[in-house]
Amino acid sequence: MRHQAVTRFGIWALFFVLACQGGEKSAPTQAPPAAAQGASPGKEAKPATAPSKTAASTGLPDSLPNGLLLSYSQFEVVDGKATAKPGPARLGILTREGGEWKTETLEDAQSNVFHKAMMLTPRGQAPGILTLGGSGAYVKLWRRAKGKLQPSVLWQAKFGGKFNRMRDAEVADLYGDGTSAIAVATHDQGVVAVLRQRANKWKVERIDAKKDTFVHEIEIGDLDKDGTLEVYATPSEPNKLDAEAQHGEVVRYVPKRGEGPTIVADLGKRHAKEIYVGDVDGDGTDELYVAVEALTKGGGSSLQLVEPVEIRRYDADTPPDAKVIIATIPDRLCRFLTAGDVDGDGKKEMVAASFSKGLWLLRPGKDPKSEWGVESIDRDSGGFEHAALLTDLDGDGADELYVAADVQGELRRYVWIRGRAKREVILKRDIPMSRMTWNITPAPKTIVAP
Repeated sequence: MRHQAVTRFGIWALFFVLACQGGEKSAPTQAPPAAAQGASPGKEAKPATAPSKTAASTGLPDSLPNGLLLSYSQFEVVDGKATAKPGPARLGILTREGGEWKTETLEDAQSNVFHKAMMLTPRGQAPGILTLGGSGAYVKLWRRAKGKLQPSVLWQAKFGGKFNRMRDAEVADLYGDGTSAIAVATHDQGVVAVLRQRANKWKVERIDAKKDTFVHEIEIGDLDKDGTLEVYATPSEPNKLDAEAQHGEVVRYVPKRGEGPTIVADLGKRHAKEIYVGDVDGDGTDELYVAVEALTKGGGSSLQLVEPVEIRRYDADTPPDAKVIIATIPDRLCRFLTAGDVDGDGKKEMVAASFSKGLWLLRPGKDPKSEWGVESIDRDSGGFEHAALLTDLDGDGADELYVAADVQGELRRYVWIRGRAKREVILKRDIPMSRMTWNITPAPKTIVAP
C-alpha cells in the first residue's frame, strides 16, 4: 500500500515538470535573488547572506517577527535526478534574523509526506506545531524539549483503502465553547473528522465517511452569519491525471448542531481540490470560493483543454448548481487560493496559483458577485500543488506573497511596489524535483525558532 502511494507521488512530480516545459513565460519586475544559494539533494538551501540592495528594494527587514512553516515530501536523488522513492516527511522552519534567512529541518520517518503544518495552542497548554502526515496517517503536535522538537500523537489511523493520509485541517472554535477543535480531511475513504480536546487527550469524532473518496481541503467560516461556524470540504473521486471527467462537490458540516454533509456546490463532471472561505469583498460576511479544475479531453501529448479552471463564488443563498464565475484561469489545475491586502489599502485581493500558467491576482469590482479583474503576476512559476500564501510577516500593514515554485525549485517572495509585483528568491535547490511543497503557513518566530 505504501509503495503504491509513493509511486503516484513520483509520477505527479514528473508529470508537472513535463507539463511546464516550454510553457509561456512572463516574469514580473525582478530583482537579483536575495538568496540564490545552491543546495545538495535532500538538504535545505543555505541561509541568505547579509542585507543587499535586493532586500532594500523590496522592503525586506533584517529581522522578521514571524516565520514560515514549509510542508514537504522529498524524493531520493540518483545520478543527479530525483526518483519516485520517498524519504521521510519533511518540515522546514524558516525565520529571518540579522539580515539572513535561517532554516531548521524536521523529519518524521513514520510518514513520507507532511501535507500541512500549522500552529496550535491547546487549552491550558503551551503552543506547538501541528503536522498532518501521510502514509502513515498521523496528526502530531510538536514542542521543544531540550532544544529539539518532540512529537505527541493526537490521532493515528488506517482507513481501510489503498492510502492512509491526513490531507488537510483547519483549527477553530467549532462548538462555541472557547476551545479550539481540529477539522481534518483524509484519503481515501472520505473520512472527515473533528478532534476535540478532553483535558490532555483528544477525542476523534468521525462526522463523515465515503468509500473510495479523496477529501483534499477543509475550510471554516460562517456564510449565513448566524454565529455558528461551518466546516466546508471537497470530496471527489480518486485522483486521475488524464481523466476527461471527475465528479466532485463541496459539502458543509455544522458540528455544533450535528448537521451535514450538505451539498453546497455540485460540480457535475468537474471537481475541486481547493476552496477558500473568508470575507474577501469586505461586506462583513464570509463567502465560499471554489477553484473548479478544467474539463479536458484526450490524454498525454494530445490532451486538450475544453473548459479552463473556473473560480466560482458561493454565498449562503447560492444554489448548489449555480455557476457564479468570478474568474477563469487558462490552465488545467489550480490548487491554491490565498487572500490578503497586497497594497495596504484596506481592501483584499485573491491570488490563484495555477499548475503551469503561473500566478494570478484577482480583484473584486463594484459588484463582487460578478466578474473580477484578473491580471498575471508571474507566468514563470509553476508546481503541481504550487503552494502560495499571502501574509504580513513584517507587520507593515501590507501582505507579501510567498510561493513555492517547485518546477523552478525556488521559494519566492513578492511585494507590491508602485502597483507592480517584485520578486525575490528566498531559497533555491539544485534539483527542483527532489522535493514537493504541499503547504506554507505563518508562525511566530518566538515560538518556532530554535
